[in-house]
Amino acid sequence: MSTEIVQVRDVPAEDAEVLRARAAARSMSLSSYMRELIHDETSRPAMGEVLSRIVTRDSIEADGDDIRSFIDDDRR
Repeated sequence: MSTEIVQVRDVPAEDAEVLRARAAARSMSLSSYMRELIHDETSRPAMGEVLSRIVTRDSIEADGDDIRSFIDDDRR
């Protein structure tokens, strides 16, 4: 796996302190913590991608009673 160096400028001091504290609370370096945050963010689809998939799905006709019935059936 290749890696890249990413530098973020002009981070407010208060935000940097929060990140340092969160990293320390997990016994991690700030770099490791930020790497984990970036990985978590890029592992999930963006909201726009999710919404695009939803729009292409077929819709179903269901009212509240139907939905309750679906839930009850699934619980059995």
